[in-house]
Order: sequence, then structure tokens, then C-alpha cells
Amino acid sequence: MPQWSPQCRFMKTLGPLRPGTRTFNLNRRKFMFWPTTSRITEVVDNKRLAFLVEGNNTVWSYELEPTATGTRVTESRHAENGTTAVSNALVGALFGGVPSFEDELVDGMNASLARIKAAAEN
Repeated sequence: MPQWSPQCRFMKTLGPLRPGTRTFNLNRRKFMFWPTTSRITEVVDNKRLAFLVEGNNTVWSYELEPTATGTRVTESRHAENGTTAVSNALVGALFGGVPSFEDELVDGMNASLARIKAAAEN
């Protein structure tokens, strides 16, 4: 993740890459750093990887789909039941509120995908 993501600066799996494995992550935004943990929820070789960030109830996923000219990579972030109250309060206090932080996350996802694309094409 640190190679691609502008926010995730460290991600370490605490076991083999399979559903149920936990990760320790370190995130950065400007001068702020914060740790998170996640749990891998899905691994389908060469097709899909998903993990749940436990502190805020969001699921991040990466899907790979063959196309006529290569591979389409789709990154998504979902919070089907909403994020936690603690997460919302912290985002409001430290990151300027949920809407602006969500915009920043989308920008980061686009940057991640652009970095993956550039690496794949080299």
C-alpha cells in the first residue's frame, strides 16, 4: 500500500494473505500520523482483495478485470452501515469534517490507481 497510496504509509500483514488475517497500518496526512488495524475479508488470486478497517467500519477493495487491452483495476471504499461515531468525531475535529475528508480519500484513490497504472505500463 505505501508504494501506491498517498495516505497509507505502512501496511504489514500479521500472517499469510488470506481472509481473517489482520494488518497493522500507519497513515499520514500532512503532519499527522495515526495507526489503524484491518482484517482481510476476501482474497481471490488475480481478481480481488478486500479488507475491513476495524476502527471505522470501512471496507476497501481492489478488483482486477481483464479487458481487451490489459487489466482494469477498480478501487472502492464502502461503509454499508456507516462509519463509527468515534471515527466521525475524529474526522470532524482533525480533518475538517467528513465531506472534505471523503473528497480527499477519493483524490487519494485516483492517485493510487494512477501510480499502479504507471508501474504496470513500465
